[in-house]
Amino acid sequence: MGFHTFDPDRADRLTDVSRYRWCSSEELLSLVAPASDEELADLGSGTGFYTDPVAERARLVHAVDVQPEMHDLYADRGMPDNVRPVTAEIADLPFEDGSLDCVFSTMTYHEFSGSEAVAEIRRVLRPGGRVVTVDWDRNGAGGGGPPRAERHGLGHAVSAFADAGLTIEHAVSRTETFLCSARRDA
Repeated sequence: MGFHTFDPDRADRLTDVSRYRWCSSEELLSLVAPASDEELADLGSGTGFYTDPVAERARLVHAVDVQPEMHDLYADRGMPDNVRPVTAEIADLPFEDGSLDCVFSTMTYHEFSGSEAVAEIRRVLRPGGRVVTVDWDRNGAGGGGPPRAERHGLGHAVSAFADAGLTIEHAVSRTETFLCSARRDA
């Protein structure tokens, strides 16, 4: 991943419910809109804080993280039966072409935001597949998340997804975060 990865020794912060002020599970579920027959991937899943609510509504969720320690912590916390841990870089996902209905990331886009990773996301999405990203906005006050210098603005994500051939469906900058959702047309 990009600038840094989250320190597993501080992983208890990843399950702090105060994180919902930046993206609630209700908001994420409305954006991702998982269906009971769908296969999804959470990119930068960490200890599964945002993976769990999506897994409750999907057939299968791949918890993708570059750090195997995060999968161990997630398993210790109680990984749902329909979640599969995947240790991989986002630029090199071990999924077949067009195999996923949706990929989503919460507060991790800044870690994998290169063009190779975004092209890989498009590759693994089926036609009509969705990508949803909520991340720290460079223009935010800097009150949460990584240093502002490690963040991107909304325009970065919009350009990256569009350049990869994805159609932007919704994009908004908020007080501290941004949201970008897109779809693979063909």
